[in-house]
Amino acid sequence: MGKIRKTFIATTVALLAATSFATAASATTFDGEWSVHIASTNSTCGNGQTVSIGINNGQVSSSMVQASGHVAEAGSISVTLVSGIKRATGFGRLSGTSGSGTWRGTMCSGTWTASRI
Repeated sequence: MGKIRKTFIATTVALLAATSFATAASATTFDGEWSVHIASTNSTCGNGQTVSIGINNGQVSSSMVQASGHVAEAGSISVTLVSGIKRATGFGRLSGTSGSGTWRGTMCSGTWTASRI
């Protein structure tokens, strides 16, 4: 194997390792427990609810409701929450220890705010 090819392979491996490390480190920025207050713009949809969610390596989960979603490196979040026959999809942004965004369900919509527990 020529010297140029060995150097190319070594550089490629080093770049892939650095990229993997940076992605993993960025994904964990928002890891932890979060308290999310969900409010509706329509009073017939309820007065609001608070749900605890967990973020682990950028993936959203909850023990209170069925939750799935992802937090991107810059803090943008998309999440789907399901409780019984109710389903809502939310989008927004996390920053440090707080966040906010909007959500939409079949017949209701509103806003959400989050704080790190």
